[in-house]
Amino acid sequence: MNSNLLFDFVVNKEEKTILVKREFKAVRELVWKAWTTAELLDRWWGPEPWRAETKSMDFREGGSWLYAMVSPEGDRHWSIVNYKEIDPERSFSARDGFCDENGAMNPDFPDNLWENLLTAMEDRTIVDIRLSFDTLEDLEKIIEMGFREGFTAGLDQLEELLSTL
Repeated sequence: MNSNLLFDFVVNKEEKTILVKREFKAVRELVWKAWTTAELLDRWWGPEPWRAETKSMDFREGGSWLYAMVSPEGDRHWSIVNYKEIDPERSFSARDGFCDENGAMNPDFPDNLWENLLTAMEDRTIVDIRLSFDTLEDLEKIIEMGFREGFTAGLDQLEELLSTL
């Protein structure tokens, strides 16, 4: 990770949110593509040695991204992102949660609302991410599952990918 670039990760238990702010040395159009294109998401989403594998993606309001996190042993853990609102190259929101391989939600795991805002700053882009949870227990479960470490590793991989595109 480039230590000169902004990175904040804040858990707010009172508001049941996780706020992540990350700066990337890339133009907004490229960062947007990395967040909204299956082929690029599969290259950075999730911490190594795990990898993301997209089953289907329809990036539009009302569409979804169904993907598996694949372990080094080949085990698949499925998730779905249901897109709510999209303002091209600026922001999108989605409901995210664990599911089966057909996209049926798994009630044993929490889901949450993602809100991503991309702000252009010359040759850099700041991504503000707000994850909102229904309950404090849901927020704490995601943290206990290693979200901070895993998501941070994924964002580091995004930074690396952007430097090669």
